[in-house]
Amino acid sequence: MTLHVFTVGPFAENTYLLIEEGKALIVDPGFARDSEMEPALRKLNESEAELLAVVLTHAHVDHVLGLRRVLDRYEVSVYLNDNDRYLWNHFPSQASMFGFRAEAFDVEPEPLEVQQGWEMGPFCFDVRYTPGHAPDHVSLYSEREGLVIAGDALFKNGIGRTDLYKGDMNVLTNSIREQLYTLPDETVVYPGHGPSTTIGEEKSSNPFVQG
Repeated sequence: MTLHVFTVGPFAENTYLLIEEGKALIVDPGFARDSEMEPALRKLNESEAELLAVVLTHAHVDHVLGLRRVLDRYEVSVYLNDNDRYLWNHFPSQASMFGFRAEAFDVEPEPLEVQQGWEMGPFCFDVRYTPGHAPDHVSLYSEREGLVIAGDALFKNGIGRTDLYKGDMNVLTNSIREQLYTLPDETVVYPGHGPSTTIGEEKSSNPFVQG
């Protein structure tokens, strides 16, 4: 699997394009402008891969800001954990809090259930429920690739903020310790913001949650 990262939008959010065996997934499209999406589309076109779906770690505005732009170009399903649809259902009010004007989504996401071995084409991830930053938050772990796409649960030397809707520091701490720090130390962490890190590095040096 090839992983490409595009840091986009006013929040410097990491959008991921995954390509394997002629198929592709987009994770957390945060494109604020068409010009930000062009490099990802160019990479997708160059690979000649078929886009299968959009997968969301959670539905905060910075992680879905470019979703409409993707869906305007590709007729694909969107997958989101179904534990709490509040953020998805209130996207316009979310956006207005941060100075954006946005319309409600006219599609319903497919439920991304917490499970081992969720498959989409050649891709396979364990879907781990990691709330605390957002109530619908999941992390996508690939044992085969030795990586986890952790959304805004865990950053390099940081963690997701807990002052938004249903944010909870204790819940987030438990999510990190039980669902992320139990992964092998060499697992590469691809976060929603900032540079990649490893589970081992964060267990030993993260100032907020140590292993």
